[in-house]
Amino acid sequence: MVQSEMKLSHPDHLVLAYCRAMMCFTLFQPQPAHIVMVGLGGGSLAKFCHRYLPQARITVLELRADVIALREQFAIPPDDERLTIIHADAAHYLRQLRGSADVLLVDGFDELGLPAALGTAAFYADCRRALRPGGVLATNIFSYDPAYGTMLRRLRHAFGGRICTLRGVAGNNRIWFAVQGAQPSPALAMQRRLARRLSLPWLNRLWASWIVWKLRTAPL
Repeated sequence: MVQSEMKLSHPDHLVLAYCRAMMCFTLFQPQPAHIVMVGLGGGSLAKFCHRYLPQARITVLELRADVIALREQFAIPPDDERLTIIHADAAHYLRQLRGSADVLLVDGFDELGLPAALGTAAFYADCRRALRPGGVLATNIFSYDPAYGTMLRRLRHAFGGRICTLRGVAGNNRIWFAVQGAQPSPALAMQRRLARRLSLPWLNRLWASWIVWKLRTAPL
């Protein structure tokens, strides 16, 4: 199973479809000031956001020190005023991030899949509290995870039903988006539009690729 992939010639390109799908968070938050990521892995999302969202401060929470130790081999930039990689258990660390993030990306897989701690009702409640009003959570869940239905119900409950997905955009990786707050906001309006869509999977895949292309070609 491939969980991360990088082009040596273009280290900050998004090779895997699920990474491009997760970047659809920019439909809800096109100019986030603070992005929090759960899981570093090969750093694909961290590298892309660091380069193509220059206005954003990025905090990455990674449980394993050995993964962080490989950051140079995966061409992940050093920590600076915009990028901070923290060796921490996100299930505990998120509790202190009250109203801190515009975007929260949950992609904390290990060799067995998504750890149970990243799919509990308490974890999703902490995610909601970590977001600012109108903030968006993008979470990656395997469709064949035995707890998939349970996690989805917990996510829906934590965010008051304000969740949606782009059907068929990344195979067995199901990317769900959840919006914080019931008050009118551009993010909530987008969520409601997407929840009503009956678009074709192949169209969603093209849409995700177009969003990434647009970010890459926009003036920095």
